[in-house]
Amino acid sequence: MAPIHPRPPASLLLVATVLSMAGLATAINSSGFKGGVTVYWGRNKDEGSLAEACDTGRYTIVIISFLDVFGDGEYHLDISGHDTSTLGADIKHCQSVALVYLSIGGFGNRYSLPTNQSALDLADHLWYTYMAGHKDGVHRPFGDDVEIDGIDFFIEHGSPDNYDVLANRLWSFNKGFRARTPAQLSATPRCRYPDRLLGKAIATGVIGRINVRFYDDSYCAAHWRQEWDKWAAAYPTQDYQLYVALPASEKVVGYVQLKSLHLGVLPVLQKAESFIGFTIWDRYFDRLTNYSSSIVKWT
Repeated sequence: MAPIHPRPPASLLLVATVLSMAGLATAINSSGFKGGVTVYWGRNKDEGSLAEACDTGRYTIVIISFLDVFGDGEYHLDISGHDTSTLGADIKHCQSVALVYLSIGGFGNRYSLPTNQSALDLADHLWYTYMAGHKDGVHRPFGDDVEIDGIDFFIEHGSPDNYDVLANRLWSFNKGFRARTPAQLSATPRCRYPDRLLGKAIATGVIGRINVRFYDDSYCAAHWRQEWDKWAAAYPTQDYQLYVALPASEKVVGYVQLKSLHLGVLPVLQKAESFIGFTIWDRYFDRLTNYSSSIVKWT
C-alpha cells in the first residue's frame, strides 16, 4: 500500500498548537526527541482527578475515555464513575497547560457507524455536546462554556466504514475559525500497518496525530520494530505526528522496561522525523508507577 500523505494544514496546525503551549515538556533535545507525552484518563476512579493528572506537568495531551456508545441514536459516556459535574472545572484547569481530547470507541461492543448519516449524527453530537459548537436545547455535561480540544478515534471492533465520513465532518467545523483549530483529531490504531479499522479515516488526511498502539497485543510486542518501520515510512517527515503508545504497567502486554526503552527502543524511534513522543496507557497505571516521569526527563 502506498504511503498516505495527510493534508499539511491539519498536522501543522496541531504541531503549532502543541509546541507553543507554555509549561509543556516539548523542548527538542540534541537527540531529536520532541518530548510529547499523552495519557489516557477515565478508565479507573482511583486514578485521581483530571486536574491532578495535569498538575504533574508530564502531559502535553490528556485524553478522556471513552464515549463508548454511539451509532444507533444513543450516546453514552463512560469515565469509570468520575463525577461529570466537576469535570468541567478540571478541563478548564488542564487547558492552561495541556490539550484535552475525548476518545470515542474503546473496548466495548456497543458502538458502530452503520451509515453515512450515523457518522454525521455522531459528529454533530460531539461538536454540540463537547466541543465549540453551541445549540439551544443540547445538554453539555461538562458545562456550557467548556470546550474540549479534540476527538480521538479508538476503534477496536466492527466495520471501518464511515469513520472517514466522521473525520471529514468533524474537520469541516474548523472552517469557521481562523485563529484556532477547535476540532483537532487523533487516531489510536493497533500497530499492524495499515490498520484495518482506522485506515480509511487516517487516509482522509485530516487526522493530525497517530498513536500507534504497541500494547494489549502479543504480535505488536514481538514485532514492534517491523511495524514501526512501516508507519515511519508512510509518514516520513515532521509534517506528520507519530506517537508510540505503551502501557505504564508490567501487567499489560507490551510493557517495556524503562532502561530498554531509553537505550534500545528510543534510538530506533528517533530515526523517524515524524516521531513526536509517547502515549501512555493509562493514568491509573502511570500514577502507580511514575512511568512517564522518566520519559519527561529525557526531553
